[in-house]
Amino acid sequence: MKKIALLFSFFVLALAIQVNAQDAGPVITFKENSKDFGDIVQGQQVAHTFVLTNTGKQPLIISNVAATCGCTVPSWPKEPVAPGKSAEIKVSFNSTGKVGKQNSVVRIYSNASEPIEKVSLISNVLTKSN
Repeated sequence: MKKIALLFSFFVLALAIQVNAQDAGPVITFKENSKDFGDIVQGQQVAHTFVLTNTGKQPLIISNVAATCGCTVPSWPKEPVAPGKSAEIKVSFNSTGKVGKQNSVVRIYSNASEPIEKVSLISNVLTKSN
């Protein structure tokens, strides 16, 4: 019985240490993770600004933001985002040469508890009618 109590105590202590370690760093919280533009015409460019908040306890540093293709261009803050503060990641999508359902994924690399977050622009590209 003492072994079970000791094992349980060790488990609770390990869990508390893990939770405390996660609470110590930055955490990205997005207002929204995707934007659906619905139908757009081929060649049309659309853009959206994703708002994020650092809900952690340490400054958030975004080291890189990468798109899945050259048709999607992100811009992001280069300065640290303080705990409790917000920042914007602007993403534009150029539908030239695209047809049909598109899901342009952008990966955000940072020092947050989840080091890679994703946002996406969704659209259905229709061919131009002359």
